[in-house]
Amino acid sequence: MLRTGNEPITARSPLRMRLWLSIWGLIWAVGGTVGFALEGRPGWMAACAALAAVIIVDLFMIIRHIRQGPHYQPGRDIPPYEPPRTRWP
Repeated sequence: MLRTGNEPITARSPLRMRLWLSIWGLIWAVGGTVGFALEGRPGWMAACAALAAVIIVDLFMIIRHIRQGPHYQPGRDIPPYEPPRTRWP
């Protein structure tokens, strides 16, 4: 891909990768919650449960952004778009 110098402005978010990494993290957080509950470690159990709650909120935000369409998650067939230019008075 040719670098144009405006990548921070036209960057795309890797939402699908973030979705799968969040699911993977949720599996580990829930597993940690269950494992520490069975071992009788309430502090670590609470920490894993809190982490799972944060991951769930993040998953809802990721899914929301994916459903908002190509403006937030364009596919490979949609070229980067130039941001609107504003004139300063």
